[in-house]
Amino acid sequence: MLEEKQYGRRHFLSNSILSIVAVPPAMTVLTDGFLNHSNEPRMNNRRPANNTVFENIKQVNAGDLNVGYVDEGPANGPVVILLHGWPYDIHSFIEVVPILTAKGYRTIVPYLRGYGTTRFLSDATMRNGEPAALAYDVINLMDALHIKSAIIGGFDWGARTANIVAAIWPDRCRGMVSVSGYLIGSRESGKQPLPPAAELQWWYQFYFATERGRAGYEKYANDFNRLIWQLASPKWKFDDATFEKSAASFANPDHVSIVVHNYCWRLGLAEGEARYNDIEKKLSTFPVINTPAITLEGEANGAPHPDSSVYSKKFTGKYKHLLLKNGIGHNLPQEAPKDFAEAIIEVGKL
Repeated sequence: MLEEKQYGRRHFLSNSILSIVAVPPAMTVLTDGFLNHSNEPRMNNRRPANNTVFENIKQVNAGDLNVGYVDEGPANGPVVILLHGWPYDIHSFIEVVPILTAKGYRTIVPYLRGYGTTRFLSDATMRNGEPAALAYDVINLMDALHIKSAIIGGFDWGARTANIVAAIWPDRCRGMVSVSGYLIGSRESGKQPLPPAAELQWWYQFYFATERGRAGYEKYANDFNRLIWQLASPKWKFDDATFEKSAASFANPDHVSIVVHNYCWRLGLAEGEARYNDIEKKLSTFPVINTPAITLEGEANGAPHPDSSVYSKKFTGKYKHLLLKNGIGHNLPQEAPKDFAEAIIEVGKL
């Protein structure tokens, strides 16, 4: 554990962890970058966005999906799987991947269901956005690529998915990096009311619960998602090109259905699939994660997120929590790629 330092934080709780009571974790507060193990100062890793894109997108059948994914680095290197969130895509990791591959990691970044070139193999398959389905997609992808275990990192939906894989299939997860910490929840906890200020942060969840919201998201997806980017990372000055290269993935024919179902399922307004019931039952107990883990938070995260003091005891293995300053927001891998990449490298050494 790292030496604990006190700091001020907002205390809006995610509805996924309302029933958890924990003590504050050991913590390091960062002002310029990741942990500096040398005596030399580290420069702030934020830099203007560039217009590079992932060009070599591969496809593989995995479970219900034909998954589009990036696979870079040495084929025999330790495997890292990076998971994006909503409303983002694989380009959140555009600057993380070359850092990891330069260190010898085989780095895989899949489009989640409903994004980019990932497609359902059958029209008859339910367009299911429940968390267990997303986690099972990762296991299916690992099986399809013959990967026994990997370091898994993510943010937003990707962090929740990484949490679930680590909790339910710990033998498949060598280490985990999770932005905003422990995000495992249940539909029952999602039904519980929050204080008004916290409910306000979840405004889009209620919007998606209406037919008008679904129609509005379908009609204005890019405008909607740009607004979410701005609210979630209020100090991140991304340009049009940066947004547009991710926005292309929202044209996926299943995007709206997956997003709307995800949020309606959380509120208990939509059913999932019976084949995931056993997993969801386990997740409803808020299982601990004993794989080595590093949790990250940006001090300017404008999206709903739990305070680290609430979830620290959910990590029972080797664990560190890091707070990034200098205006880092919700899309932490893209806003602070060096910090995120070094967390991936660090967790493999815990």
